[in-house]
Amino acid sequence: MKVIVSHDVDHLTVWEHNRDLFIPKHIVRSIIEYLTGSVQAKELVRRFANIRNNQFNNIDNLMKYDKNFRIPSTFFIGVNKGKGLNYSIQNASHWIRKILQNGLDVGVHGIAYDNLSQIKFEHDLFREISNISDFGIRMHYLRGDQKTIRYLHEAGYLFDASVYSVQNPFKYIGIWEFPLNIMDAHIFHHGRKWQNWNLDRMKEATKVLIGEVLKKRMEYCSLLFHDCFFHDSFKTKKDWYTWIIQYLKGEGFEFVNYRRAIQEIEQ
Repeated sequence: MKVIVSHDVDHLTVWEHNRDLFIPKHIVRSIIEYLTGSVQAKELVRRFANIRNNQFNNIDNLMKYDKNFRIPSTFFIGVNKGKGLNYSIQNASHWIRKILQNGLDVGVHGIAYDNLSQIKFEHDLFREISNISDFGIRMHYLRGDQKTIRYLHEAGYLFDASVYSVQNPFKYIGIWEFPLNIMDAHIFHHGRKWQNWNLDRMKEATKVLIGEVLKKRMEYCSLLFHDCFFHDSFKTKKDWYTWIIQYLKGEGFEFVNYRRAIQEIEQ
């Protein structure tokens, strides 16, 4: 089995949320996590410091970590706004180019899913910014309907990574589908909107998921970790990511990105 690591970029700065309720919800959720014992006082203080410092992304440090351990990760960045994703196209462009300059891959974190013209707009704008012609997409919040995959194919995407299920990659209506097998939020927020498991329980649940993947003789396992959690203000979540990377490496699994996987499958 080979592992594909990806990172969704939902937030870049604090001030991009000055017209929505994300910050108040973030504060309330953090306090609940502290009061229920899921996070320590130091984490809570660091989260408030991040708000003061207008810091919500950890792309630089995550890139350094992935490159250090030879993880060819893919970052999905939005070029449109919607459903809590509110960063500017200028900030998105900066990070798209910086990630590519660091030798890692980038795809679209899609907003539109039921309108072909809007889907194509996001595709073409990303292509213009990145100066690459073949790239994939993951829908924000994994949204989609019965027409989404066909629209993505018609827009020109190389692959889609928005389906959450335990199955091998497959080609459908001319586009490669890479099901998402292990998602950080499903591990961290078990049936809740806030973190309610400690690191040991997260590890146990993750090993169960990996066992399911191996039992189905999967050729590729897809793992999602949001960059915003790679910080000591989310220490348990950051520790989970560093643990799972080292655990998978220790088990002898190889890491590839979506492009490499497609090449291997087609050959």
